[in-house]
Amino acid sequence: MSNLDRAPVPSLCGGRGFVVAEPVRELLSPRQVKLGGSTEVRRLLPNLGRRMIGAWAFVDHYGPDDIADEPGMQVPPHPHMGLQTVSWLHEGEVLHRDSTGSLQTIRPRELGLMTSGRAISHSEESPRSHARYLHGAQLWVALPDAHRHTDPRFEHHAELPTVTAPGLSATVLLGALDGAASPGTTYTPLGGAPPAHTPGARRTRAPGAPNECG
Repeated sequence: MSNLDRAPVPSLCGGRGFVVAEPVRELLSPRQVKLGGSTEVRRLLPNLGRRMIGAWAFVDHYGPDDIADEPGMQVPPHPHMGLQTVSWLHEGEVLHRDSTGSLQTIRPRELGLMTSGRAISHSEESPRSHARYLHGAQLWVALPDAHRHTDPRFEHHAELPTVTAPGLSATVLLGALDGAASPGTTYTPLGGAPPAHTPGARRTRAPGAPNECG
């Protein structure tokens, strides 16, 4: 997804000096952004004073939206380059179509991973016949200079590994966690593992662990 506003209001965000390798704990407030005329997202990154978290450069969260009598997501074709887009759904489905010929419906707990590299164009839309609710997120990963012009490609992984602990279950979306590795291609050390936990569960980050967004 992208901001398709032809006259966006400029917003000042932190530069590379704000991207640190040490663990941080911040509570960021998202801003509302309209996409494609029908979907409103809460954009958490980039944010004032926090441009990136490791290689994670962009986070949009949308829903849960009741689209039973609505067209749902309708984001027309638009280009990307030099990054990866990570699609992750909680409810509903999104039809991905791109200039490499990929056509794939992404469903809850499946990974849709598009590597734009030197350039790609794609669209995202709710299928004509779709579930009542749409709820998910899209994240962007900045490609390092050595891979910024790699060939574009799209990956769909319907099965992802999970890690469990007392009071906690986490799906390994990208990277590796506790011996479980995502099948998604990465070009920089990072991890993404959305957790589901019960009250009283504790979460720690080991020194030297890769940056994560989860």
